[in-house]
Amino acid sequence: VQLQASGGGLVQPGGSLRLSCAASGFTLENYAIAWFRQAPGKEREGVSCISGRAGSTYYADSVKGRFTISRDNSKNMVYLQMNSPKPEDTAVYYCATGLWVIVTRWGSPDEYDYWGQGTQVTVSS
Repeated sequence: VQLQASGGGLVQPGGSLRLSCAASGFTLENYAIAWFRQAPGKEREGVSCISGRAGSTYYADSVKGRFTISRDNSKNMVYLQMNSPKPEDTAVYYCATGLWVIVTRWGSPDEYDYWGQGTQVTVSS
């Protein structure tokens, strides 16, 4: 099982950016996939999650209405579309998956067994 996050970079406040998470070694649509982020000096926090099969989506309150998680089963990819980012969204973003994620606990890093390497997102003018 491998996850590889990409798409990070420098983006201006109010702009847009799309992060990608490529999965290999398993069929992504059968498992929950989440995006987390970690800013310097802060704990890792859940940003968004898409559940397996049904594809239900979940968001942290801080990004609700601005970020959108989606999945392309044919490509085994998950995306995080970041619209109207703010400077406080600056962090390293990780994608993660787990064998038995309880979706009511989707925001807990302990639910996930496999992590991508992270991609830096910097929101600044």
